[in-house]
Amino acid sequence: MKALLGVLLACAPFIAAPAGAAPFPDRPITLVVPLAAGSTADILARSIQPGLSQQLGQTVVVENKPGGGGQIAMSYVAKAPPDGYTLVLGSNNTWAINLGLFSKLSYDPTKDFVPVAYLAGGSNVLVVPSDSPYRSVRELVAALKAQPGKLMYSSGGNGTTHHLSAELLLSITGTQASHIPYRGAPQGVAAVMAHEVAFAFYNTPSVSGLVKEGKLRALAVTGEARSPLLPDVPTMMEEGVPGYVITVDLGLMAPAGTPSDVVAKLNAAARNVMDCAEQRQRLQALGYEIFHDGPPSGLAAFIKADIAKWVPLVQRSGAKVD
Repeated sequence: MKALLGVLLACAPFIAAPAGAAPFPDRPITLVVPLAAGSTADILARSIQPGLSQQLGQTVVVENKPGGGGQIAMSYVAKAPPDGYTLVLGSNNTWAINLGLFSKLSYDPTKDFVPVAYLAGGSNVLVVPSDSPYRSVRELVAALKAQPGKLMYSSGGNGTTHHLSAELLLSITGTQASHIPYRGAPQGVAAVMAHEVAFAFYNTPSVSGLVKEGKLRALAVTGEARSPLLPDVPTMMEEGVPGYVITVDLGLMAPAGTPSDVVAKLNAAARNVMDCAEQRQRLQALGYEIFHDGPPSGLAAFIKADIAKWVPLVQRSGAKVD
């Protein structure tokens, strides 16, 4: 608590409303997280929540609404009043991947939302039980080829980047495995440690501590470069999986129609939080490798590019959640 207080005191002060501006916010703000407590998105939301509350002068409440590959949370926020009091922590999954995974979505990521701020990102990690016979991606792929469809992998739910990361590996290597979706990353990670499944992909912040404690074995990371948190763990491409790159990115979004001045104030608050050196160091220690800040248009451009990248990738992988 003292460390967190120090971060708050060291960071930029509360953003006062300019003279004559609407008194936003004048009540608590809800930040909806599409994933379960303990997930990477949840960790980020709860890490920046105190700073956002300080910046805006109102309490920011984090509310988890997991399920449906993010559809439950996204639909909820899409239907909320466009007044800036209900936000969602979107990701590649909710603003791009789902367009390829689902034949019909309960929301439109570009029409039902306005971007607020691009926050952070990182990679996934391919993990196996600490005493697994597989000590490299090559050994795991060899086992998948020798036992088509018999090995099982977990995920934090259908349509998550955990799920798609495994599907991409299977697609590139021409192998098969059985998918066991759980209701959130913590349960899926526990399944790996309990030997309920042979392998899985999870976000770096969710598993790096367990890897360092020897409770999981990391075989590879999914980014273009090695993770600063796990510098001894090779990338998937280093392990002989050509063209394999998956990153996880997170950003704030609001319902379509939210006034531009409200979006601008939320963006400024988020940027001040992410610009704080102490906050950045704290988040980097939790495993967030990439940090972004800029106007809402920056996130809008990224979402457009992300859709162009992910939808064909999902279609090539053959992953579907219907």
